[in-house]
Amino acid sequence: MRVLLVSTSYPRDVSDWRGIFMRHLVAALTRVPTLKLSVWAPPGDLPEEATAVVSSSDARWLNELMASGGISHMMRKGGRKAWFAPMRLLLMMGRSYRANLEVDIYHINWLQCALPLPGNLKPALVTVLGNDLKLLKLPFMRHLLRRVMKRHRVTICPNADWMEAPLQRAFGDVAKIRPVSFGIDPSWYAIERKAHHGRPYCWVAVTRLTANKLGPLFTWSKDLFLEGARELHLFGPMQEGIEVPDWVHYHGSVTAEQLANEWFPKACGLITLSRHAEGRPQVMLEAMASGLPIIASRMPAHESIVFDGETGRLCDAVESYGAALLELEGETANRRMGDAARRWAAREIGTWDDCAHRYAQIYSELLGVE
Repeated sequence: MRVLLVSTSYPRDVSDWRGIFMRHLVAALTRVPTLKLSVWAPPGDLPEEATAVVSSSDARWLNELMASGGISHMMRKGGRKAWFAPMRLLLMMGRSYRANLEVDIYHINWLQCALPLPGNLKPALVTVLGNDLKLLKLPFMRHLLRRVMKRHRVTICPNADWMEAPLQRAFGDVAKIRPVSFGIDPSWYAIERKAHHGRPYCWVAVTRLTANKLGPLFTWSKDLFLEGARELHLFGPMQEGIEVPDWVHYHGSVTAEQLANEWFPKACGLITLSRHAEGRPQVMLEAMASGLPIIASRMPAHESIVFDGETGRLCDAVESYGAALLELEGETANRRMGDAARRWAAREIGTWDDCAHRYAQIYSELLGVE
């Protein structure tokens, strides 16, 4: 099966944190023997088995887009570029679709990237993140996407079950809706956690620094982390003008290897109090595969991963947040929930190879291949 994978994000190299899940997905798809993969995405290190089909001019512009934080970040900032960049991006993708008509199927990452599909009736698999659902609130967006999908055989694949219902309401009569979880690199499952002996307890938060992604992390944590009994270590790129309190240990961007080798083994758990429109946050899955319990804000994306009292704690107030910290600093509760989190991740999510085979099965169904 000849597959054209289209994505607006891809890491430049192995040290680049941006779009790293796309590198894992592309590598896994190339290991499926029935697939021949072409990739239209920002320039980066592709496996030898994959073919880059992005033009040099498109590659330069996409590289600049990634350097500026990606299309979603650019649109959140507003201004002139927020209007012109999406239009240019859609025009470039439309040219790529028309230049690669020999493919059998399109694998399109994010709903908006389906808008410039040519009317050639070729099937498409469209992945969806939580952010994509915001697009449906834009004027005419739902109508335009439905119009495109009526000309193709389409399966929409959100990366979390909670998105299935709204997508079914919007597109269930013109496309199949089938949630497909992303995978987890096997290296996370191999992490051996260290026993916690005394204070200070180490807690980690890994996120892009925006007001919505951080949520009430600083305000809820202030009085709970000031006595030296516990430390909050924050990792991620600064994408808004966020003032980080001096009691927070802010490390900036970090590689997956640094988290896996240095921080996850000694951490009590991962904290995320996001209010962002999440799909199924990859860092949470990786932390769970590492055997870390999760403390998370109560929202649909988190409730589909964190089962309160089983794989971590869900919080909707500073009181429940403080109680969760105290409970999970106890070795017995921490090990119990961390081990349950790892078992759930292995059973329900698996690896990137598992994810690639889930997608390959859908390709076959869309093409009518037994």
